Amino acid sequence: MVPIQLNSRQTKIIDIVKEHEPITSEQIASILGVTRATLRPDLAILTMSGILDARPKVGYFYSGVDENNLISKKINSKNVGDIMSLPILVTEDTTVYDTIVTMFLENVGSIFVTNKGYLSGVVSRKDLLKNAIGGSEISKIPVGITMTRMPNIVVTYPNESVVEAARKIIDHEVDSLPVTELEIIDGKEHYKVVGRISKTNITRLFLEFSGS
Repeated sequence: MVPIQLNSRQTKIIDIVKEHEPITSEQIASILGVTRATLRPDLAILTMSGILDARPKVGYFYSGVDENNLISKKINSKNVGDIMSLPILVTEDTTVYDTIVTMFLENVGSIFVTNKGYLSGVVSRKDLLKNAIGGSEISKIPVGITMTRMPNIVVTYPNESVVEAARKIIDHEVDSLPVTELEIIDGKEHYKVVGRISKTNITRLFLEFSGS
């Protein structure tokens, strides 16, 4: 078992729930001045770890579990590989235009880019929008020019805990992580993309655990 490491917003959420329970996610978001979407990963971690209790159509309660204690058995039993979805991939030579089409057809906020079958980059909606409104010939520009390249990409692994993956998403302010398997070739690290974990995956798990 691993001790919980809470960030400052999660600590504030606990204090708010203690003072105002039962309280809805909308009310918590209003007090903190953020959106409900911003809070979802935090609430998922706090609920799945047993610190908060969520009751449908009622709100959140403080469960009385010491937030500096141990993560509950329920969340510890879940790894990234248990909840990951299929990755959305393009190659470096895919055009920006075709990447935009893929992004909207798949309804994702970012797409992982590969080279020779291994992770080489990631491109977000913001990256693509800059090209689309910048007057570039997006039907000719390869996405490899606009993407964020390795090693500046945060990855996770199938056997990593969901809590740790959620923490990476929050700390690095991204909408998803590539789930990878590390391969060493000629002494160099290469990452094969085998899945994707996002805020949506984590929220679905939270709803499953809360019985909603």
